[in-house]
Amino acid sequence: MRRAGRRSQLPPLNSLRAFEAAARHSNFRKAADELHVTPAAVSHQVKALEDHLGVQLFRRQARALELTPAAKACLPQLREGFGAFATAAELVRTGLRRETLFLKAAPSFAVKWLGRRIDRFVCAYPDIDVHIDANPRTIDGRPGDGPEDVHWTPLMGQSDVAIRFGAGKYPGCCSDKLFSVALTPMCAPSLLKSGPRLRCPQDLRRHTLLHDDTLDVEDGRSKWETWLEAAGVPGVDLTRGPHFNHAALALDAAVDGVGVVLSYPLLAAADIAGGRLVMPFDLAIPLEPAYYVVYAEAIAGQRKVSAFRNWLLEEVQKFVVSPDPGAGTSD
Repeated sequence: MRRAGRRSQLPPLNSLRAFEAAARHSNFRKAADELHVTPAAVSHQVKALEDHLGVQLFRRQARALELTPAAKACLPQLREGFGAFATAAELVRTGLRRETLFLKAAPSFAVKWLGRRIDRFVCAYPDIDVHIDANPRTIDGRPGDGPEDVHWTPLMGQSDVAIRFGAGKYPGCCSDKLFSVALTPMCAPSLLKSGPRLRCPQDLRRHTLLHDDTLDVEDGRSKWETWLEAAGVPGVDLTRGPHFNHAALALDAAVDGVGVVLSYPLLAAADIAGGRLVMPFDLAIPLEPAYYVVYAEAIAGQRKVSAFRNWLLEEVQKFVVSPDPGAGTSD
């Protein structure tokens, strides 16, 4: 007779594996194929587990296995346990070979888009430590750019991957396009409810304009001037309104109701989804520069580089399908 204390012991691991596989497939044969044993061996292991626990786990039907209430009750925790085993084994395998991914990113993209999602990469790859440098020199044509930013391969000695805003052509590097961008005015919903009217672009004459100085000036004209021209609105005083050296700062000022900002809905996705910013007009002007993930050809095959690239492209696809920030907390 089995001693009373025996049932508190952990059942044989092979029996637990056989039960979990059989429960998942509802079939001994399919479970046997997965475990590379015979169906009879799976049946024997399940029977041994039932004897050990003193309960019936399956009702044998003609063509399938039906879980008993006892089996249904224990199965979720059993699967959670196997998941913990797998995680522990992976940590043992990778613990001695942790990697560090050095990433440079355009500052506002790092703050407003990437930072809200990077925890997903960390969870998926716990053995890769990510160091993010929000660096303005990842924007093409910024003052102070040197030869390393034109050809850019030497810069990879300091970083493994960069998210760069520009033309996407960097000799010696691979680049994958992430997002095209367009500019449109945005403001806090409160500006639509109080203060001067803001129903058409002409109404911008009576509002404070917020200026993002990271936007290129072409032919001596600011992007605000370009947008207002496209909207057919002359006579707006563009000398007024505060200036910001980061798009994120300009967007935050708009959220606070300071004025109307001309910026990228991509960067404002979280604020738009959270109802903190609205786009009062339909007109958006596209820009030729885009966001790219860039990495040197020489290290394209490294696991940490390919892992981050593939993860990032998947996150971009999710965002394109459903532009919900889906990460981080609301302000």
